Amino acid sequence: MSSFFEKGKLKHGLPSSAYTSADFFRSECDTVFTDNWVFVGFAHELNEPGDARPIMVAGQPVVLIKNNEGKISAFHNACSHRCLKLVDEPMNVGKMLSCPYHAWTYSLDGDLCATPFFGGKEHQPEGFEMSNHNLKSIKIAIWQDWIFINLSGNAANFEDYAAPLIQNFSDIDFQKVKPVATLDFGEISTNWKFLMENFIEPYHVQFVHRTTTNQPLEDHYTIVDGVCLGSAIDLDDDDKVKGSLSVSSRYLTLFPNFIIGRYAPDQIGVYLNVPVDEGHTHQKRVIYTTEGESVSIKEVDEMKKLWWDVHKEDHAICERMQLGRASPVSKDGGMLSPHWEDSVRAFQEMIAEAVTNPPKNNTQRRI
Repeated sequence: MSSFFEKGKLKHGLPSSAYTSADFFRSECDTVFTDNWVFVGFAHELNEPGDARPIMVAGQPVVLIKNNEGKISAFHNACSHRCLKLVDEPMNVGKMLSCPYHAWTYSLDGDLCATPFFGGKEHQPEGFEMSNHNLKSIKIAIWQDWIFINLSGNAANFEDYAAPLIQNFSDIDFQKVKPVATLDFGEISTNWKFLMENFIEPYHVQFVHRTTTNQPLEDHYTIVDGVCLGSAIDLDDDDKVKGSLSVSSRYLTLFPNFIIGRYAPDQIGVYLNVPVDEGHTHQKRVIYTTEGESVSIKEVDEMKKLWWDVHKEDHAICERMQLGRASPVSKDGGMLSPHWEDSVRAFQEMIAEAVTNPPKNNTQRRI
């Protein structure tokens, strides 16, 4: 991989091992998904106080919980006593979170409230300070409906970090934005990076999506703005085709795993990509309307069908990309178009930089 890391001499993409190696995936968990703001969920899925959702981030169990004031917090999903995974499935835990093993109990803010008989007949042994054994919190940021966490706790302020992306939505009244449909695609047999790379390059659109879009390749352009990468197309009203992707669009990402698409005049789509291992990724998409309008069941079904078809086209390609990495031909990573895939190149450079030069103050490395 040394030739890839030589600045100014990048001619190929990431080597095949970046997509197939368990060791490389672990390195990503220890760096990319520990040091950065990682997209982990949707705020609207936690409706009531006590709603809790377990997630996995960088191979670590995490739980998102909504408290009595409506605030969503993130904690390491492990009891302070024997480190049992506290929440095993999405649920409402009620007013308190209780460990099913020995009934250690926590408030919705993560404070330890009860340790039944931990000291024998006494609930607390001598010298035991309850406040020293609260759930371990994780740095969290919520932008609109989208939840991000930073495991290391050392990431920059989210609004500053995400500024290149956020500025693309300055004209949207988010008070009118509402989710109308969710598509859960389950587990896809591809490395998470292929899904990201596929989204941010327009080169494939007229070939892979010829049945779902009429967007000409020559009208696309790429976007490389710091941690915001993607592509876009601006179409005249005469070129738009109802029921297809033939509309003015912005295909944007926030490094490492946040994907958001903006489709004129009234739709946003956000993808949650959760890496499972080096060869599998769980993906779902939430569709939003942006003008607060009511949408009929028929219209929602049409949206869902269109996006299901589009995603399945992409998934099939990405899974074949994964299979192709078993060939010795892929050792050097293939070639990247200097015009259409400069956004992919920028993404891959950030991956390479993250795994080779992690921050020195990271406190969350694996033991």
